Amino acid sequence: MAEAKQASRTSDEAVRAKTGKVWEEWFRELDAAGAAKMSHKEIVAHLDAHYEIGSWWQQSVTVAYEKERGLREKHQRPDGYEISVSRTLAVPLAVLYRAWENAEERARWLPDAALTIRRATPEKSLRTSWGDGGERVDVNFYPKGDSKSQVTVTQGKLADAEQAARSKAYWAERLDTLKAHLGG
Repeated sequence: MAEAKQASRTSDEAVRAKTGKVWEEWFRELDAAGAAKMSHKEIVAHLDAHYEIGSWWQQSVTVAYEKERGLREKHQRPDGYEISVSRTLAVPLAVLYRAWENAEERARWLPDAALTIRRATPEKSLRTSWGDGGERVDVNFYPKGDSKSQVTVTQGKLADAEQAARSKAYWAERLDTLKAHLGG
């Protein structure tokens, strides 16, 4: 279990270089401070008050601690669960973007989708509402050369780990369908 947790976080060497401590030292420090009974915000505030490590590292140490101590599940955020799925396709960015932005084109690979585009930045991003509940789905596009591009779908504010797992599987399957549709 510990090896799986360590595989998804920054190395001890990198943490020591930036914060002066390795993960286990941070976990012991936070245990001694009673962080297991603190909220996420309280842990960050404690780190801010007692250590000069910067806000990014305060968040990183807090999240790693919460995961290590079983206080936070995979994909869990303070406002619910969030998942991301990415695919790189052998198609130009304009083709990939159009497959999302154009409703007729989108219906070919994402049928019966209750997706409403709220804001679009051409060939960069789409901010959408999903379903009756208006869940947020963000879609970001990245060029990977003249004839390759990447799409990342992020869906947040999911109710629980099970819904997050279902959403991640759904978007993985839909992006694979999109890839097949575009021949990429």
